[in-house]
Amino acid sequence: MTPADLSLTVLHAVRRAVDDGALRVDVPPRVTVERARPGGSGEYASNIALTLARPAGRSALDVAGILQERLRDAPGLREVEITGPGFLNFSLRRDAGAELVRAIREAGGAYGSSTALAGTRVRFAGPSDLTESRASVVTETVVRLLRMQGADAGFGGAERMHVRAGAYDVDALGVDAARWALLRPAPQDRPLDGPPLLVQHERNSLFRVRYAHSRVRRLLVNGGQLGLLPLYEDGADADVAFGAAASHPRTTELLGVLGDHPVVLLAAARHRAPDRVARHLEATADALLAFQHTVLPLGDEKPSAAHRSRLALAEAAGTVLAGGLSVLGISAPDRI
Repeated sequence: MTPADLSLTVLHAVRRAVDDGALRVDVPPRVTVERARPGGSGEYASNIALTLARPAGRSALDVAGILQERLRDAPGLREVEITGPGFLNFSLRRDAGAELVRAIREAGGAYGSSTALAGTRVRFAGPSDLTESRASVVTETVVRLLRMQGADAGFGGAERMHVRAGAYDVDALGVDAARWALLRPAPQDRPLDGPPLLVQHERNSLFRVRYAHSRVRRLLVNGGQLGLLPLYEDGADADVAFGAAASHPRTTELLGVLGDHPVVLLAAARHRAPDRVARHLEATADALLAFQHTVLPLGDEKPSAAHRSRLALAEAAGTVLAGGLSVLGISAPDRI
C-alpha cells in the first residue's frame, strides 16, 4: 500500500463518518499522509483529525476516534493508533485483501448481513395506505434492509407489498429501470427520468452497475479458458500472491469499496435510505471497471498467482454487485 493508496483509504473513512452522521463536516478533496517520524508508531501518519476538529465542533481526539473505528478493519491496515493530540498512525499488512475476498466468497449474497439491529422492531403502513409507487418501492426495500441487519421489520396488517400504478410504468421501463429510477435519488430529490435508464451508455448509472457485473462473469469465463481459477486457498503463498496483486494502484480502491459494503448496508437500514446502496454500487462498479484491465495476462505475459488473486478479487466485486442489486430488487445479468 502506497501513501496515495492509504490517503484514499482514510478519505473513504471520512466519507463514511459524514454519510452516517458521525461527523458534520465537508469532506476534504484529499487527505495528507506522511511517513511516521522517528520514534513514532507505525509506518505512516496523518493529521486529518486535527484538520477536521474545528469545523466538526469536536476535539481532535474525538474525531480521531471516529475515524479509527472506521479504519479498524480496512484492507491493508494491520493497526491504527491515535497518538499525541489526535494524530492517526498506521501499520500496514502485506496480505491486503486476502481475508476480505475469502469472507465475501464464504458469505456470498449474504455478505453485509448482520445482527446489528437485533431487538429492533419496525412496522410500516400496509399496502392499502401506500398508494404512491415510490413510497411502496422504498418501504419494501427498507424492510428488506432492516431484516438483513437482524431487525424485526414488516408491515402493519400485511406481509406483502405491491408497487402501485404511478408515473413510472413498469410495462414501459421494465422492473429494473423503474425501481432504479425510484430508489437511486435521495428521498428529498425527484425520481430519475425513466427513458435514459434504458440506454446502454456510461452516463446511465444503472447500465454501468449491471455492465460491471457482466464484465466479472466474462473475466471468469476468459480466465477459465486460460486455465486460471480464482485464488482462494489459505496460507502464506496465497497471501503473498494477494500482496503482489495489491501493488497495483487500482486494487486498493476496489478493496476499499468492497470493505465498505457492510457499513453501507447498515447505514442504509438505520437511515431508511436505499439510495445509499445504489450510490455505493455505482462506486463499486466504477472501481471494478477501472481494475478489470489488470486481471488477466496481457500479450506475452504468463499467467501467475497474482492473476489468480486478481480474478478472485474481481469475482468478489461481482458478488457484491449482485447482492446489492438484489437488495434493491434489481436483476444482475451475466451478459449485457
